[in-house]
Amino acid sequence: MTTGKGYRRVLALIGTILVALGLTSGVAAGATSGHYTGQLPDGATWVADVPAAWNGTTILYSHGFGPLAAQNAPNDETRQTLLGSGYALVGSSYSGPSWWALASAVDDQFGALAALERLTGPARRTIAWGTSMGGLVSAREAEAGGHRLDGVLSTCGLVAGGLNLNNYQLDGEYALAHLLAPTQDVKLVRFASPDEANASAAALTKIATDAQNSPAGQARIALAAALMNEPGWFTGPTPPADYAGQEVQQQQELSQLVLGFVVAGRYQIELAAGGNSAFTAGVDYRALLSGSSHARQVRSLYRAAGLDLDADLATLTRDADIRPDPQAVRTLARTSTATGRLRVPTLDIHTVADQLVPVEQEDWYGKEVRRAGAGSLLRQAYVDATGHCAFRTSETIAALHALESRIETGRWADVAEPWRLNAAAGGTGRYVRFDPPMLTGARR
Repeated sequence: MTTGKGYRRVLALIGTILVALGLTSGVAAGATSGHYTGQLPDGATWVADVPAAWNGTTILYSHGFGPLAAQNAPNDETRQTLLGSGYALVGSSYSGPSWWALASAVDDQFGALAALERLTGPARRTIAWGTSMGGLVSAREAEAGGHRLDGVLSTCGLVAGGLNLNNYQLDGEYALAHLLAPTQDVKLVRFASPDEANASAAALTKIATDAQNSPAGQARIALAAALMNEPGWFTGPTPPADYAGQEVQQQQELSQLVLGFVVAGRYQIELAAGGNSAFTAGVDYRALLSGSSHARQVRSLYRAAGLDLDADLATLTRDADIRPDPQAVRTLARTSTATGRLRVPTLDIHTVADQLVPVEQEDWYGKEVRRAGAGSLLRQAYVDATGHCAFRTSETIAALHALESRIETGRWADVAEPWRLNAAAGGTGRYVRFDPPMLTGARR
């Protein structure tokens, strides 16, 4: 009996034969163009678009962290480009219980795909594409959906998972609060409400803003940024060349974007996990900094400020007392962590300076995939730009075509090399050779 991908391909072949005989107008049997919406049994909604000239490929799109609304593309420009090229698009809202919807996302995504296929018939090829948190969803789909997927494209993906995310973010937040406002009681975990999380985000933002007024504050901001894997490039066409300029941009990242987003977001993760998964107790902060790619910057700014870095690191280590809730750790380990056991070809792309999902996550994920013995299925490519998911549409489409080439030929060859991706992007690509640093604070 033919099953899985083989079954889909047999049906797609039948559809193609029927087209050739003039017995149906679709690319695959039953294919019908149009815009579709629906609801899954668990309450998640889904949305799909099938172009009139469907090329037989369906993209299963997984959206990022935010309101649970069904999406089938990262933005309107990409949606229109893909539809114009003949791709069918489908994606779900996920069903929660919070914006951190990893417990339901994979099942909801495959449920949305199945709902579309009941209307159109099976696709000749199905590719999962995820953005940000959706990149983690797609990474987990690559492990679970081998019989339903032909490949995965992860863009700016949170591929190091929820446990690592919570831990390194907490390290930086703890350093800001404890070194710059030691007498201020800033709640960092176990938020009882969104308002409580927002209040902590506002307090930490003010701490980081006020501290920028002195060399000592700047040095400690740099330390916190290093622990959070924050890049030294936030604005401008190129990164600052000097440590002081990098710290200015790190402070801007923290105060203008990162703290407000990630501290408020922790409430959503805790809601999904059933508690706090992160910890500081037992962490050696001197050892943690020594593994950071920003360690030299931090040491330089501490010397310039006349501060004792070793004393600050010893204080952080001595006073660290936040412990995790075991059930929350188990939940995120089960729902929100990639194992690296890929079953289909996977291409990850990332900007070299990502403030919300640091590019260092790719280093952790690549090692995890290789440990699982699936390294031949993974390629990672990097765009020389700053910003979270700050890709040009041409760059993501080039990555999609590279993945399709791998699926068709069974070989990566040089399709994911920077020069090939830039050529595929019509000369507008910014892909570069890049070796991501180690993820600081990874404790999973």
